[in-house]
Amino acid sequence: MVTIGVYGFTAETFLDELTGAGVGLLLDLRQRRGVRGPDYSWANSARLQSMLAAAGIGYRHVKGLAPTTELRQLQYREDDRQGVGKRNRIALAPEYAERYTREILDPFDLGALVAELPSDAVTALFCVECDPEACHRSLVAERLRVEHGLPITDLRPG
Repeated sequence: MVTIGVYGFTAETFLDELTGAGVGLLLDLRQRRGVRGPDYSWANSARLQSMLAAAGIGYRHVKGLAPTTELRQLQYREDDRQGVGKRNRIALAPEYAERYTREILDPFDLGALVAELPSDAVTALFCVECDPEACHRSLVAERLRVEHGLPITDLRPG
């Protein structure tokens, strides 16, 4: 498995990273599947799915692993308190991580998800943040590594 975000990539470099890693399925862990700004319009759901299909990469929205609006707002308040923007956050708020784990990740059946993953290709966990440590996908990836023995590589721009 790999993890990847939107920020820092162009559509071309994003696809290059995925194909270079042998990704055959992208799991979209976003609640709202859009990204603001013209630089990242390629990552809006319909465009992203079309781009992935053209590259032979499957797509699946895993809404059950997306943070709730309330949790996202909690993280935004912490970002504001620290004076950082979503695009340059480097870590999750401890309360966000704890609540996401308890409210979203713990009740989710990761075993069933793992059972449905392709055995002949790499799967990517996808969200928007550049740094996985600043994104809930890192919590999902760590759980998959610890409980299901899946090796995880974080794909980063540059």
